[in-house]
Amino acid sequence: MNTNESIEVLMRSQGWNGYILGCDEVGRGPLAGPATVACVAFPRDLGPEFDLFAKLDDSKKLSAKKRESLVEEIQNAAAAYAIIDITPQEIDERNILQACLWGMGRAVETVVRTLGDATVGNTHVIVDGNKLIPELSWPQTAYIKGDGRSWSIAAASILAKVHRDHLMIAYDREYPGYGFAKNVGYPTAAHRKALLELGPTPIHRKSFKCK
Repeated sequence: MNTNESIEVLMRSQGWNGYILGCDEVGRGPLAGPATVACVAFPRDLGPEFDLFAKLDDSKKLSAKKRESLVEEIQNAAAAYAIIDITPQEIDERNILQACLWGMGRAVETVVRTLGDATVGNTHVIVDGNKLIPELSWPQTAYIKGDGRSWSIAAASILAKVHRDHLMIAYDREYPGYGFAKNVGYPTAAHRKALLELGPTPIHRKSFKCK
């Protein structure tokens, strides 16, 4: 990522000096497992020269090894972060888009609570994609492909991806035969074949077409 052209640099150049909270999600497309959202706020005095920021990018563009190596750096550098899992049941009840936006709202609230009084009137949320979080109490802006343009959103993308991948590896041990460690719940041919032969597990999304 070119940190000198990041959304954060643009916002600072326009006079914003408050906290910037970046939100992203992973796991909208799988047939099984949770969707996971994350929100990350970095200290306000960190600028584009901070070493970590040049390493960040959309999690899909980074190798699994690279993502894993960045998690601790992100967590140590962040002023606050939150990771929220949205269960298959919540996805079935709300639909996947609304469930992810609802989860982002919960993640933002957690980060704001962690930061405390310093965020009062001093918080702007930036969201990956083209949808805003409903009923959010703080100003927000959505950015298409924001995970490649913002270090806060990219960090959230990485935390959410690594966290969800670890969950799916654990589910692979709990529900063998579906290949969750490899497909992380996405509808591969092998996953669909296992569904036909074994039937759905408790972590499959009933509202998704699983066959």
